[in-house]
Amino acid sequence: MSTSEPPAWPHCAHGADPADDPVGCRGIHVPGHTACLAHLADADRDVYLAGLTPGADVDHRGTTFTESLLNALLNALRDPATGHPRFGHAVFRSATFDSAVFRSATFNGNADFEAATFKGNARFGSAAFKGNAGFEAVTFKGNAVFEAATFERDAWFGSATFRSYAGFRSATFDNAVFRSATFNGNAVFQAATFESYVGFEAATFERGTRFWSASFKGYAWFDSTTFKGHAWFEYAIFEKSAGFEAATFESDAVFESVTFVEAERVGPFVCAGRVVLSGAKFGGPVTLSFATRRLECRRTRWSSTAEIRLRYATVDFSHAVFEYPLTIAAEADPFLRANGGQLVDDPCSGAPDSGVRVASLRGVDAAHLVLADLDLSRCLFAGTVHLDQLRLEGACTFDTAPPAMHWRRWPPVRFTERRVLAEEHHWRAGQQGAVPGWNVAVLGTGQAGPLQLAPVYRALRKAFEDGKHEPGAADFYYGEMEMRRHADDIPRSERGLLTAYWALSGYGLRASRALAWLGIAMLVTIVLLMAFGLAQDTPKQTATGTVPASAGKVTFEIDKDDPQNPTGNRFTGERFEKALNVTLNSVVFRSSGQDLTTTGTYIEMTSRLTEPVLLGFAVLAVRNRVKR
Repeated sequence: MSTSEPPAWPHCAHGADPADDPVGCRGIHVPGHTACLAHLADADRDVYLAGLTPGADVDHRGTTFTESLLNALLNALRDPATGHPRFGHAVFRSATFDSAVFRSATFNGNADFEAATFKGNARFGSAAFKGNAGFEAVTFKGNAVFEAATFERDAWFGSATFRSYAGFRSATFDNAVFRSATFNGNAVFQAATFESYVGFEAATFERGTRFWSASFKGYAWFDSTTFKGHAWFEYAIFEKSAGFEAATFESDAVFESVTFVEAERVGPFVCAGRVVLSGAKFGGPVTLSFATRRLECRRTRWSSTAEIRLRYATVDFSHAVFEYPLTIAAEADPFLRANGGQLVDDPCSGAPDSGVRVASLRGVDAAHLVLADLDLSRCLFAGTVHLDQLRLEGACTFDTAPPAMHWRRWPPVRFTERRVLAEEHHWRAGQQGAVPGWNVAVLGTGQAGPLQLAPVYRALRKAFEDGKHEPGAADFYYGEMEMRRHADDIPRSERGLLTAYWALSGYGLRASRALAWLGIAMLVTIVLLMAFGLAQDTPKQTATGTVPASAGKVTFEIDKDDPQNPTGNRFTGERFEKALNVTLNSVVFRSSGQDLTTTGTYIEMTSRLTEPVLLGFAVLAVRNRVKR
């Protein structure tokens, strides 16, 4: 209502000035008089108040109440049996209160405070509203205290402004509407009970908001609500839908130990800080949609299927419990609202990208877990149960080993790029003389060693194999073998064998390493054959026989000279060609047929044993990288 327009009721008009204030006082006439209660003559006011009885209807629209005037009205309505004021229908629309104390008052009829202004503190603690309570567009300039108040029918606080503290601790509501309300100070709904519907659509909370242990027994709607301070919902219970579509949390949204009994969806909403669901319980199928910097689901319990769709988030899922399929997926595009419009996620726009990272799956039973399009490069897997049954969909990425050659130590170290778990990074970074490039563990993440990581790699290898991703499984097989090679519970002899396997072919996964060793072995074989293995000259054949005197049958014996050890120049082109021929035949496990010395025979035997094995390692490595 414009200040220049008169109200719809007969008003007092005290102090009206045609130039400055043509309306004057807006207080409604006291019955039988032409002035409001504030401007009524003292004698007439006393008569009016004396005529009131507990439970009477009052109408003081537009009236300005000083603290003493309000106390006089309350004393006139005070019930001798209880010592508290008792109203019938109470109409204070557009009234102004300096300081109002309605503590323990009872409103048997409707209580209408629409567009009223409370300049000081407004205290309605333990008040009982048995009819509708209208506080729409009310302005509370001081503290507004409704602790332990009871609203048995509809409570309307739409477009109300709470400029200071708003306290509804232990209040009980039937239907409550706070649509478009503004809370400039702390808002406390701790232990409040909402029996039926409660709506905070488009409300704005400028500072901290507390719904600790609140009970939402009906539908709770926070759609398009803005929380500029921390929002705490710890131990709250949502028995039906919990609507947070398009809500904006500019700080943390804490739902720790909250119970969602039948909520089918939560979100999509945007949180610039953390969304904390640690200890929360979900009783039915649910879809969670968040654009947030961090999602904490430690020890969260899911009693039915669930889908978590995220943007920008880092997820901590430690020790979460679920017995039904649960999917965690990254959403590439902004979320869509129910009306088809896109959800603006500007509070998260400062993040490097909209991808989703998993920080920990420790203690999770992954038998029913599906991860889609997630960054697992910093994920902690040690302690995850049934990890071999984990399903990875889309583009799930892992961290890699630092691939550069490191010469500043002896012997020089080079790590081939492969998928590596974050825990291996942490373990290698903590070793004495660790090379640069391995990520150091963050404080509080703990540290797993090779003994714990070997089964983790083994389980992930099986998960990749079951998903027909053999090349990816090869990296985890390599990691498993590396951890076994360094584990303390492996016998020394077995570790020596694993070390040889690693050095020769990278556990059958590094074709270049096997081919390099094959080349070295062939080169050594050629050099040894040229130096010691090839005979000096081709041995000559000789035939000897005896002619019988009786001219009978002549018998000849054909023999070959023993090969002679080489002398003189052993490294000639002819000898190289012969040595190469022997070596190439050895690689394919064939005999060359060359004349060899005794030493050369043993060299060829050794070559025919080792070089085909190295060639087999190379072929195996190629197969492990390309097969499907």
